Amino acid sequence: MATKKKIINDPVFGFINISGHGVLDMVQHPYVQRLTRIRQLGLSSFVYPGAVHTRFLHSIGAMHLMVEAIAQLRMQGLEISREDGEAAQLAILLHDIGHGPFSHVLEHTLVRGIGHEELSLLMMERINAETHGQLDRAISIFKNTHPQRFLHQLVSSQLDMDRLDYLCRDSFFCGVNEGTVASARIIKMLNVVDDRLVIEAKGIYSIEKFLVARRLMYWQVYLHKTSVAAEQMLIKILQRAQELAGRGEGLFASPALRFFLYKRVNKEDFSDPHTLDMYAALDDSDIWTAIKVWAEHEDKVLSLLCRAFANRRLFKVKVLTDVVPESESVRLKEQYKGAWGLSDEETDYFWGVQTVSTDTYNATDDRINILYNDGTIKDIAEASDMLNIQVLTKKVEKHFLYYTQL
Repeated sequence: MATKKKIINDPVFGFINISGHGVLDMVQHPYVQRLTRIRQLGLSSFVYPGAVHTRFLHSIGAMHLMVEAIAQLRMQGLEISREDGEAAQLAILLHDIGHGPFSHVLEHTLVRGIGHEELSLLMMERINAETHGQLDRAISIFKNTHPQRFLHQLVSSQLDMDRLDYLCRDSFFCGVNEGTVASARIIKMLNVVDDRLVIEAKGIYSIEKFLVARRLMYWQVYLHKTSVAAEQMLIKILQRAQELAGRGEGLFASPALRFFLYKRVNKEDFSDPHTLDMYAALDDSDIWTAIKVWAEHEDKVLSLLCRAFANRRLFKVKVLTDVVPESESVRLKEQYKGAWGLSDEETDYFWGVQTVSTDTYNATDDRINILYNDGTIKDIAEASDMLNIQVLTKKVEKHFLYYTQL
């Protein structure tokens, strides 16, 4: 039987070959195709208009890098069977299927107590049951129970194929050149020692560039203050919609969105297969369509927020160096009460404080190991002679005051 094969013309990596019946069939699965309707960067297009690429495209790109990494490790003499190589491809292809609309927003509002990683695993297990165990190996790699532990590192670690793709892809679509990383060079430097991934010493500068690029992308793109403001506005919209639904008020919504508005869903609810079905039916279009309709809702809070969001009149943002003075919060509340006749509680939908943080590299979580010619292995934080490598290992926090400007 001839091997099934497809070619995708990817704007970042060029022509990507997808082959094998199992992989091609999985690309066509509804859970994977759903990712074509979910943007990779959520609301970053409010800042970078080109950032409209999808999680599907990211998943395909990460799978392409996985193929390259497996080929490189085999060249280094690693024994990786055809079945395990394909399982690693499937694990990285499916690693994001648990993401909801607009990236992480849904995790903080409509669904509580469960993250997208756990949801990805639930969806993989559902597919595995449907396909009579075809994902057994992929799930073991995803869960880090496979005998070859380095395969899990390729899927989830400080230097995995996920990060290598999203840094290259997101910087490309945003036009932020500082985020560009030498993914091909890093993959060529991959090796395995004692079942752990290492980078050969001659690739150390590419790793340093990778860490700096990751830091710059977080503060220039992922945690940009305008993106944070847009995300907070969307969270407020969904919170208000849930509050109205809790009162029994009628709200336009798709069947999937209605399920999560009128039922407070938490982790335990996913033991019911119907909850996972409803989650798998959600994508960005459910939220956007509802917001367009809610902009004309009789509830003043919901309509004001939805009209502002749809027309990009986002919250203003100030970077805080100290706590917000009580006088400032009182002033904002009085402004909103006077302008729109809101109650004291309703004014809280139009302002707030948000803390964002990131640590570019955390050696206690997972290490990037550098392999020297004499067999010595050092953590990148120790091996690098960059003056700011210690800065990159520290957790950085920023505090934002966001508010509606009248």
